[in-house]
Amino acid sequence: MGKNVIEIKNLTKNYGKNRGVTHLTLTVEEGEIFGFLGPNGAGKSTTIRSMLGLARFQEGEVKLLGMDAKTQSVEILRQVGYMPSEAWFYPDMRVRDVIALAAKMRGMDCSAEAEMLCERLQVDQTKKIEELSLGNRKKVSIVCAMQHQPKLFVFDEPTSGLDPLMQAEFFKLILEYNAKGATCFLSSHVLSEIRKYCGRAAIIREGKLVKIDTVENLTKTSAKHVRMIKDGAEEDFIYRGKVNDLLRELAGHDISDIVIEEPELEDIFMHFYDGADEKEAKE
Repeated sequence: MGKNVIEIKNLTKNYGKNRGVTHLTLTVEEGEIFGFLGPNGAGKSTTIRSMLGLARFQEGEVKLLGMDAKTQSVEILRQVGYMPSEAWFYPDMRVRDVIALAAKMRGMDCSAEAEMLCERLQVDQTKKIEELSLGNRKKVSIVCAMQHQPKLFVFDEPTSGLDPLMQAEFFKLILEYNAKGATCFLSSHVLSEIRKYCGRAAIIREGKLVKIDTVENLTKTSAKHVRMIKDGAEEDFIYRGKVNDLLRELAGHDISDIVIEEPELEDIFMHFYDGADEKEAKE
């Protein structure tokens, strides 16, 4: 067992009547690429902002790299490579100046690493921030988060707004830093990303932790995607019971066509998101 670089115990953050996060507990070990998975509005960003000391929380304890989020947030932000879900910078500044400022705030010379990252991610350092698309602002945010080669990365929906080539390059970089010992905490609602790159994942729904397990275990299922024409009507649903039980249910009906296959990854996770029954209609 490695040492924990993230320790969250009983984290509770409320926004008045609005839901936040309730009694969330999880740990992330050194060297993990850990997925934090849930639909939009589930509480992922609230958890991350609380972890970094950017949001005050009512209950619980949070430690990153052994530092307390309530009392050592400045040092946490100096050491951690944090990338928020939306990248905001001074619009009149040029990209190279934003990147240099991020390094200066950490008291580090990151110029060599920054140049490598800008080349890999095809970042034009001469442009002003206000001239950049959402995707290109995102790339600047990645450079700012990675250039100081931190021991811990915390990314909030990092690939939204990136084109597929840049998404692939981003994860190549993550794997390279991870191979050197860095830990990554990655929030996403893109299930395929979590399955491909993460060893373990936590699933959050409506501000509450639903499950933590290896991605391999989380994606194991006996569920089947069933499409058929029954008694002249089309049906399309996920069936989580035994196939023999399904066949018994269909006995006596006129089945003119049927396909039973493995479900899509999104369908496997759907019961974590909204407590689905054995038989679920698909949209």
